[in-house]
Amino acid sequence: MNTNSHYDAVVIGAGPAGLTAGIYLSRARIKTLIVNEGIVGGQMVLTHEIANYPGVESISGYQLSNIMKKQAISFGCDIRSNVSIKNLDLSGDSKSVIISDGTSYTSNTVILSPGGRSRTLGVPGEDSLRGKGISYCATCDGDFFTGKEIIAVGGGNSALEEAVSLTKYASKVTIVHQFDHFQAFEHAVEEARKNPKIDFLMESTITAFYGEERLESVDIRDLKSGKVRNFKTDGTFIFIGYIPNTEFLKGRIEMNQWGEIIVTADMATSIEGIFAAGDSITKRYRQVTTAVADGTIAALAASNYINERKVKQKNLITA
Repeated sequence: MNTNSHYDAVVIGAGPAGLTAGIYLSRARIKTLIVNEGIVGGQMVLTHEIANYPGVESISGYQLSNIMKKQAISFGCDIRSNVSIKNLDLSGDSKSVIISDGTSYTSNTVILSPGGRSRTLGVPGEDSLRGKGISYCATCDGDFFTGKEIIAVGGGNSALEEAVSLTKYASKVTIVHQFDHFQAFEHAVEEARKNPKIDFLMESTITAFYGEERLESVDIRDLKSGKVRNFKTDGTFIFIGYIPNTEFLKGRIEMNQWGEIIVTADMATSIEGIFAAGDSITKRYRQVTTAVADGTIAALAASNYINERKVKQKNLITA
């Protein structure tokens, strides 16, 4: 790699949104680079099985990520993964990205798709059993727990709404919440309480997960008495919040109070020439399919921006 390279477009993040943007841009003959801090695929890689991606009966998140990566590369997209961003300048006509090895890239436009991560409990066993009985997405994984007894953790709107949706599959859902009351809207609380498949363990928290190949049980502490008991379960869904990976953008671009990037319908941000897509933007639903849609829109809008910019420059030269 050159120490200083120019691209028409730089995409930050190689999850489904970033990879889709790379595919669309490169196929349009736009010189594109994807820069990614982790492994290619983002949160999608952690999904054991994706069964609701249109046109695909069943595929692992890792396999789908690899297919998208190969497709982007086949159209000419360059990808730098497992690197961190050392400096980022989104101002001016020429944007600048400097990565951890000192390589500097400039571009006419940037698509921000750093993704995000579900807030975790941070207790023993959670990392090793993620995707093996521990999930953070009811829509993605609910069907795999048909007829099973499971746990849902959390007390906000998302937790209660997702717990109710999980009763379509599970034979029993136990909601574990650390407080004696919920932070959700009253209608969400009422719907959960009247569901015969839902039980409640209030003022309680999970302290450990156990299992070899799959999740088998959890330790639950009663926060009033301090007593811990082992609770057999086939699965645990954790709904305690979502964190966008936008810390590096603080003060650089307009975001809401949760750190989500504010975008228009065509994925444009508060800075001209900068677009955003995927789980880091302001949105309600976070799925692989919605990320792909965001990446498509952002790429088309960025492509249009680049082409309009070239026309303006040509007109200035010939004027």
